[in-house]
Amino acid sequence: MDWGYLAIKALVSGVLIALASEIARRNPGVGGLIASLPLVSTLALVWLWRDTGDKGQVADLAIASTLYVIGSLPAFLAIALMLRNGVAFIPTLLAGIAVGFAGYWSIGRIGGALGWPV
Repeated sequence: MDWGYLAIKALVSGVLIALASEIARRNPGVGGLIASLPLVSTLALVWLWRDTGDKGQVADLAIASTLYVIGSLPAFLAIALMLRNGVAFIPTLLAGIAVGFAGYWSIGRIGGALGWPV
């Protein structure tokens, strides 16, 4: 394993996440837009292509990323609704994580049964 290359991947990815959170402090709409962009997925596709050059693996990653995004959407809705209805942050976050895991589990079960790369 090339630790320098891994460090570069981690640094680039981490900077993008930090940038999104810093922008969100000033403007939640723009921060949300940046956070919703498929930056992490796109970087993962680029890193995987650079590492393997395998179109099939990259395509499978793109499909799996799309399916898991669908599975995670209810978690974000639950978090927003709970916070707007006065639920404290920590219980809301824990519930959002649970809903997210349920979504991922559902996509994994359904996708696996249908032969999707999940």
